[in-house]
Amino acid sequence: MPTPEPSQQAETTDVPEPEQAGAVGSDPWEQMPEDALNRPNLGSADDGASGTGAEAGGAVQPDGEPSADGVDGDPGGDSGRAPSGSWADFLPSPVFVLLLGLTGFAGWLSWQAVELDWAADGTNVTPLIPPLLILLGWIASLAVHEFAHALAAYLAGDRSLRGSAYLRLNPFAYRQAFAGLVLPSVYLCLGAFGLTGPPTYVDWARIPSRGRRALVALAGPLASLLLAAALAAAVSVLVPPGNDTTNWAISAMALLCFANLTTALVNLLPVPGLDGFEVLAARARSPWIRTARANALFGSVAVFAVLWFPGLNDALVNLVYALFDLVLPNPVFAGIAFYGELLLQFWV
Repeated sequence: MPTPEPSQQAETTDVPEPEQAGAVGSDPWEQMPEDALNRPNLGSADDGASGTGAEAGGAVQPDGEPSADGVDGDPGGDSGRAPSGSWADFLPSPVFVLLLGLTGFAGWLSWQAVELDWAADGTNVTPLIPPLLILLGWIASLAVHEFAHALAAYLAGDRSLRGSAYLRLNPFAYRQAFAGLVLPSVYLCLGAFGLTGPPTYVDWARIPSRGRRALVALAGPLASLLLAAALAAAVSVLVPPGNDTTNWAISAMALLCFANLTTALVNLLPVPGLDGFEVLAARARSPWIRTARANALFGSVAVFAVLWFPGLNDALVNLVYALFDLVLPNPVFAGIAFYGELLLQFWV
């Protein structure tokens, strides 16, 4: 019986045809990026999966400096994009315009004391619109305080803030909304005095000179001081010497004056988390400054807790009231501000 012959396998080869070896650009130099020779570590083992120096070392801002957090965008956190070159980056946000409109409307309702008209005769009324007016006015004051820091930082060299919520006066889009909006509002409602959060959004490394850093730190307290002066002038015009008032809107303005003045004074303390610390940090070269800035929020909370104690709180209030008596022509200004505090803390 004949033995079957084994089947013959088709001959294969792994060597490609010469014309098929480089189906798309047979020259390997044509397959490399144009700037491959000028990009260090391209394709090396140190790059991992990224393969590009830009991804390994952080994104580059339009001015040629890498961003602090390694991503392309503004540190303000409201846009997620690189700062643009439009003049609209410095316009007030529509949210801030709406905030001013709501504040003005609440002020008109408080001026008219409409809640007394809504209640029945002989009914005790706990006004809720004046506390809303004070809270809205305080949020607008916070936006101006942080705007002063951001504008001074931008002029001093920190271009990464352009187009951010801080330069556009939008406190609801702050990247550090808890420190910049929530905590200061809690401070005012519980302690009835003003205190802001730390300006952690400023990239101090981008600001070259120590004098400019000190000016950036002082810009916020200066803005709060100017707001306090404007509110004090408005109340002094509305209530001239020899007169007194219990008008809700005027009392709210007097309390906002008190809050902005205490903000300017307390922020000058050389404690991490306050602007006074940044003034000292601009003049010092110590390794613990970075650690203090990383824990600045705890310093702000600690200062509020200390000033919340009855003894120290009374000392702070008496100091500010003494300044009112010394500077303002109407001696009843402190009483008007105290009535505004009673309106704010309606639950007490």
